[in-house]
Amino acid sequence: MPELLTDPLVLAIAGVALGTYALRLGGLLLAGRLPKDGPVAAGLERLPGIVLLALVVPAVTQLGVLGAAAAAATGAAALLTRSPLLAMVIGAGVVAGARAFGWA
Repeated sequence: MPELLTDPLVLAIAGVALGTYALRLGGLLLAGRLPKDGPVAAGLERLPGIVLLALVVPAVTQLGVLGAAAAAATGAAALLTRSPLLAMVIGAGVVAGARAFGWA
């Protein structure tokens, strides 16, 4: 048992777990102090969309025309169906289909 407590892998996992819960606790403690209105609150409300764009735009630009087509199909499906899951499946299907036919 003592050798398990000195195993680098176990220590790394424990350190990451401790860090994760420390960040979560910090977020919970700070959440009550955030402003409910004003420019900071407005910025925080838009943050999830900004993070999503930061993840999607590089992939779309890397794929070029295929990426633009997949993004357009995803956007259209999201507007028409109001289902984010279905929209993501359609966008991924456009890319997968194009690759299956050798277009990408």
